Amino acid sequence: MGIEIDRSEFDSADYERFVERLELNLSTLRQCLANPDFGRGPASLGAELEMYIIDQHGRPLFLNQELQAEAADPQLTLELNRYNLEYNLSPYCCAEKPFLSTENEINDKLTGLRSIAARHGGRIVPIGILPTLKQSDFGAHCITDLRRFHALVAQCIRRRRGKFRIDINGAEPLQMALGDITLEGANTSFQVHYRVQPDAFADTFNAVQLATPLALAIGANSPTLFGHSLWHETRVPLFKQSIDTRHINRYGWNEPARVSCGNGWVRRSALELFEESVRLYRPYLPVCDGADEDGGAVPRLAELRLHQGTVWLWNRPVYDDAQGGMLRIELRALPAGPTPVDMVANAAFLIGLAEGLRPQINQLLPALPFKAADYNFYRAAQFGLDADLVWPELGQSGCKRRSVLDIIASALPVAAEGLGSIGIEREEIDRYLGVIERRLAASTSGAIWQQRVLSALKPNCELDAALHSLLERYHENSVGGEPVADWRI
Repeated sequence: MGIEIDRSEFDSADYERFVERLELNLSTLRQCLANPDFGRGPASLGAELEMYIIDQHGRPLFLNQELQAEAADPQLTLELNRYNLEYNLSPYCCAEKPFLSTENEINDKLTGLRSIAARHGGRIVPIGILPTLKQSDFGAHCITDLRRFHALVAQCIRRRRGKFRIDINGAEPLQMALGDITLEGANTSFQVHYRVQPDAFADTFNAVQLATPLALAIGANSPTLFGHSLWHETRVPLFKQSIDTRHINRYGWNEPARVSCGNGWVRRSALELFEESVRLYRPYLPVCDGADEDGGAVPRLAELRLHQGTVWLWNRPVYDDAQGGMLRIELRALPAGPTPVDMVANAAFLIGLAEGLRPQINQLLPALPFKAADYNFYRAAQFGLDADLVWPELGQSGCKRRSVLDIIASALPVAAEGLGSIGIEREEIDRYLGVIERRLAASTSGAIWQQRVLSALKPNCELDAALHSLLERYHENSVGGEPVADWRI
């Protein structure tokens, strides 16, 4: 969705032309993937960090365009809601200490942006969901004034033909309805892009899908919304429901959700996932680029990339025409915060575990139907480190229900081996998996820390005051930079 568009109103001819271009893009991509030299290059990773802008009272500050203009940084981009910003961080090859380089860049970027925000009475907070949000912070008045955002909101409203309904269970269930999709902007994440060789894409993608629930459970950082204690990663159900244009028929066929874990294990190549997104999901923004994909240049596949930006898989395939063309896996499930080292540790654990599992992935998957992997994802999001998941074991029939804590403990050596296999140095491996180990030993995460602090505060003050006090303590610790496992209650 970072691609700007030139209009926000469309007719049937626009959709017909766009579908034709999507088919041409798929044909071109098929030809690219048939070339054994396509996409070859060193493994690398980059990331996108979404952030909240808040005022001195802990309330959302509608100031993203002003801060972006003053920063004059091409890596700083706008988000749907006016109190969110995103940094598109630099990509680093695995031989360049990519995790440490990413952590250092996040620290540098946050320091500069916080200085700019302070001149406007603002602060910057990386957190999955801001605990001080109110329902009045959502609606048409909070949408960033860009055509692509207005067009997306309008398309979703038109297709929904009614209010978007939120129904999230938990200790304090939440039910509500909103007339647009701006509740989507309550969710901020740390999205990691991992470059993958085309011939290894299927196995790597499947391994990422298998490993994601473990990283989500120990990286959770979004336990509340509007004062309701909900899931450890409330972002997961909130994002899915806040942008769902379907009207579910319990006894009929329903279009697959545009926010999901996907629809099955990848069998052969990345092409399956791109074809699936075109075949299953109707276009939202039918803006044709018009560029000629022939002539020997690296194809842009602009329509396909725009369409992919409106299908929000938790792990999403990405085509990029940079460096002669490449494929990446976008890891979208991890939350923003609590600190740069915590976010990078989550990414290192997930990528390392996926690479560690990849050599044996085709022996593991027959014991785990895809619906079981989907189950694991949502249980990890709901219960965090208290979750029980189903997990396959080599040489054993079926899969067994195990504590996520036990699975993560046994997965850490696999993650270390996986990181080593892609060229990550031992010092870097120890630094970031050590952060995960300390969380595991303390049975804590960002979400659990927030839950514990809020539970300690609520008996002594009103809920609104408790939420503001929670945010102030979180912000102080986040700026301090120590991993969340070391934060005091």
